[in-house]
Amino acid sequence: MSTMPGLPMQMGRGGSDYAEGSGTSRLPANEGMMQGAHLMTGDWMLMAHGYAWGAYTDQGGPRGENMAFVQSMAMLTAERPLGDGVNLRLQTMLSLEPLMGARGYPSLLATGEAANEQPLIDRQHPHDLFMELSGKLDVDVGCNSRVFLYGGPVGEPALGPSAFMHRKSAQYNPMAPITHHWFDSTHITYGVVTIGYATPKVQIEASAFRGREPDERRWGIETPKLDSWSVRGTWTPSPAWAVQVSYGHLKSPEELEPEGNERRTTASVQYATGALTTTFAFSAKDKGPDRTLTAFLGEVNWDLDAHNSLFGRFENVANDELFPDEASPLHHRRFRVGKLEGGYARRVKLVGPVNVALGGTVGTYFLPAALDGAYSKMPVSFTLFAKVSLGS
Repeated sequence: MSTMPGLPMQMGRGGSDYAEGSGTSRLPANEGMMQGAHLMTGDWMLMAHGYAWGAYTDQGGPRGENMAFVQSMAMLTAERPLGDGVNLRLQTMLSLEPLMGARGYPSLLATGEAANEQPLIDRQHPHDLFMELSGKLDVDVGCNSRVFLYGGPVGEPALGPSAFMHRKSAQYNPMAPITHHWFDSTHITYGVVTIGYATPKVQIEASAFRGREPDERRWGIETPKLDSWSVRGTWTPSPAWAVQVSYGHLKSPEELEPEGNERRTTASVQYATGALTTTFAFSAKDKGPDRTLTAFLGEVNWDLDAHNSLFGRFENVANDELFPDEASPLHHRRFRVGKLEGGYARRVKLVGPVNVALGGTVGTYFLPAALDGAYSKMPVSFTLFAKVSLGS
């Protein structure tokens, strides 16, 4: 697809210097342009992308459960030049994951958000029906630079790396990272305004947004607010690299801790050659005196050829939410836990831009001895999946 006159070189997801991730984040250009169905109609470029991802997981150990579930996402983008170096993009993302129920799917060591007034422990919450309803206005200000304004009732502030479902390093892993609420939990935020300055190699941006995480009523749009803020700087020195550092102040992010605020610092390095894509990231959540919780993440996806891929993820996180029962002797104790997961995917082209990836993962966990009774010494989990995608 050729670039329309007046549109940024980084239109959609691909560009000579970087690729676009979720919200206003950047990815290495070598990750390539987002695949899907593209249509030109008048001055508008329309793009559709999405997937339906059926999975069965068996999470090991005494606290593990098994479940079949479906993840889904549909993204629609409309983009056009407005003249004089001005470009408009409208974007929506939708998901039917609320159908899986408020408690989502089992995932050992995952924490974050709540259902039925109880914290979700060893569970991954579903995404909302409205994952994004946003617009972005880009203005060319000369010297190969531009300023932009992004926002909407549902969007993603400038905080952390691109959300996991938009990173190629995670594209075939059916399980959300257990560090999701350290790095990219704000990818669905009700109320966002971001302003930024961008050149091909540097982007600086600041956001105002709603700090509270989505509630369990996932079919509607919650009341937008602008009670929190963040700043992010991103450096893309070559098509192979994307480096970001960000900081955010989140007001009352957790429903069950309404008086608690959070200060979040993240840093990430992403490297891509085309066949090989990696993400390495660090985050620190400061939730008050003596309660700074850190996390590390490493992801890799290696396309062996046009049909076969190997992928993996390693995480290490300090978590004090694993035992919410106040009667437990482990209540509010901080434990550093880890997860190592690897998998394989086989892609088969169906028709046009539609393909299916079949595969599976095996994961194991690294736990302190104090958790042996709750989780067993080294539980093992596995997941099988079939991912039907419009594009990659």
